[in-house]
Formats: sequence, C-alpha cells, structure tokens
Amino acid sequence: MYQTIIIGGGPSGLMAAFAASEHSDKVLLLEKKKGLGRKLKISGGGRCNVTNRLPYAEIIENIPGNGKFLYSPFSVFDNESIIEFFESRGVKLKEEDHGRMFPMSNKAQDVVDALVNTIKSNNVEIREETVVKNVAISENGHFIVRTQSETFESTSLVIATGGTSVPQTGSTGDGYVFAEQFGHSITELFPTEVPITSSEPFIKSRQLKGLSLRDVELSVLKKNGKKRISHQMDMIFTHFGISGPAALRCSQFIYKEQKNQKKQDIKMQLDVFPDLKRTQLEEKILTLLKDEPDKYLKNSLRGLLEERYLLFMLEQSGIDNDTTHHHLSNQQFISLIDNLKGFTFTVNGTLPIEKAFVTGGGVSLKELWPKTMMSKKQAGLFLCGEVLDIHGYTGGYNITSALVTGNVSGNEAGKFKPED
Repeated sequence: MYQTIIIGGGPSGLMAAFAASEHSDKVLLLEKKKGLGRKLKISGGGRCNVTNRLPYAEIIENIPGNGKFLYSPFSVFDNESIIEFFESRGVKLKEEDHGRMFPMSNKAQDVVDALVNTIKSNNVEIREETVVKNVAISENGHFIVRTQSETFESTSLVIATGGTSVPQTGSTGDGYVFAEQFGHSITELFPTEVPITSSEPFIKSRQLKGLSLRDVELSVLKKNGKKRISHQMDMIFTHFGISGPAALRCSQFIYKEQKNQKKQDIKMQLDVFPDLKRTQLEEKILTLLKDEPDKYLKNSLRGLLEERYLLFMLEQSGIDNDTTHHHLSNQQFISLIDNLKGFTFTVNGTLPIEKAFVTGGGVSLKELWPKTMMSKKQAGLFLCGEVLDIHGYTGGYNITSALVTGNVSGNEAGKFKPED
C-alpha cells in the first residue's frame, strides 16, 4: 500500500515524486521506458532550458495555451523555486537571452541527475520499463494501478504521462485514457511548436530550400487580412514549408485559424525588414539604386539581404534579372517594397503531432482545482505537466509549467488523506 503512485517519469512526474516524498516514504514512480527524464535530456538541444526568469506576467504571455491557469500554482511553487531547487543541489544555472535559464555545464543530464538523485535519496521506489495497463478506484476509495505483471494500491494518484509529441520519449497519450476513466474530458489535441507546411510553387520547386532568414517578422493572417499573431525571430525555408523559431511559434495559430476560417489554406506574411518603416526602406533602396543607376538591380542591392531571397523578391515583383534603375517602373518599385515588407503566401497546415515539440490540448483545466492540481472529478487524483491543456512557446515555458504543476501535485498527493 503506497501513499502516492506517480505514472510517468518525465519532468512533471520527477518533480511530483520529489514533492510527494517530502511528506511520505511510501511513494512509487512508474515509468514505461528505460531511463527517467528522457524529454529533459533532449530539451534545449541537449542543454535543457530548465525555466525562465521573466516576471510572471511575461511567462504567462509566452504560454498562449491557458497560461493564466498557472497564476494559482505559481503562488505555491514558481520559476524562482525551480532555480533554487537545482542550485541548492549543485546545478548552477546561467541566464541567457529572453530570461532562458540553462545549467552552467550546458548538460541536460545534470538537470536529470539532480531530480533522480533527489528522489532516490528520499527513498522513492522507482520502476522503469513498467507499462501501466489500467487505473481504477476500489470500493474503499483506494487507487488500483495495474501494470503488465503487477497490481499496486495507493491513497493518491498522480498522472504525469506527458502529451503525444516526441513519442520516442514515451509520450503516447496514455494519460488521456487514464483521465477519461475517472470522468475527465480531453480537449482536442493538436501539434504546437511544429514546422508549417505549404504547397506554394516556390516551396514545391525547392527554390528557397535551406535558406535561413534572420530576425524577420512572420505573421499568421486572419480572414480579413489583419494579423492574428506575429513573431520576430529567425526562420528557415524547407522542402515542405517553413521552420525555425518564428515558424514554430506561429504553428498553433495556423491550427486555430483553420478552425476559425473553416478552411485548410491560411495566409501568412513575411516582413524581412521589421525594424524599418516602409518609408525608411524606400529611402534606403532608392539611395542604393541612385548611386549606381546603370547597374543591374540584383547587383546594386547585393548585401541588402540573403542573395537567394533577393533574387526571389525581384522575381515575385516582376523585375527581370537585367533590369537597371533607369528601367525600373514605379509599379515595380512599389511591388518590390510591398514584397519586402509583406510577402504573402499560403500554408495548408503543419507536420503531425508526433513531429511537434509540444502537444496542444489535453485534460480540461475546468476539471481541476488550480491551487492543488487535484481533480474535481475524483478526490485524491492529481494531474500535471503536458497531459493538461496547457502549452507554451519554446524557451523554458513548457518545462516551467511541468515542474510547477508537478511540484504542486506531488506536494498535495503526498499528504492527501481520503477524508480531505
């Protein structure tokens, strides 16, 4: 008989095991794969962006999928608590751009080791390669957890199984099934932080494949042509569409606009000079052209931006390779500026959820008490991490959400008594 059983050995499950074991020495952690913290090991390119040091309001802003829900758990355990947790266990952290926190060693393994060593020293019983087949509640109110070969019983249960993205780490959606067995509803699942697909001719011809653009503004357009969301970051053209930080951040809004517009094809817009006003860009280009009026435009403007993209922009604006400033019509000039400041193209979706970094959707938050992460459907049941309908951008926001909700869940599960 255990006080708490935790299903899932990812970031939220490990943190839940730590918090629960601070209250009880009868804690069992079940992980279906070999090795704990598999998603942590590959996060941040193997460096593990463990949290973010921005103020609450900015962290919430970077979790467009129900981030406001986290205000309540943050009052119990927050980003500064995460930093203190790791640093007090010998993992010194450093701050990089946009508040992102990484281990000084640049090794994700150090983060995983700190969590695993902590729960081991707190006598958490760990079972790897143990697949949970079924969860239920007994007549006396205990949780019954059945694996492929054994049955376990506990006073409280924490579901920390992750979403369905990066399935090789073990996130294959089991937690949704378990949550539904206790009466929970699952909102529609969709990929977020995932590359975007397009069947535009210039994508199909691979004309721009492999081309990276730095610090551009990429926007998803609403039906009326206004911007739904914009992100100013780097991006890359691929053989199937677009990727890179700006595209990943826009991806969830492609899904949302497809729902809103009730159609597959959505317009996106690309501004390669987001820091220049239109008039400033006109002046800049006119100056370059007037300096060398007899030169081909493609030569006069060389160095203004990536050469492949410059040639593509001239082509899109109806300007031939041998056009000089003397032969440039006013209409062609306006068209070139239009394209540089707002090249509009069509996309038709994203790569599938298995290719996404983060799962959108999950267990409905309306069915949880935010201060304790306990289910409103079943006393003693706690849910945390990516199994919930919470999703953020990359930058330490999803791991923050997982560690915070994991800590609050485990803390409450570890001291839960049925009469609570």
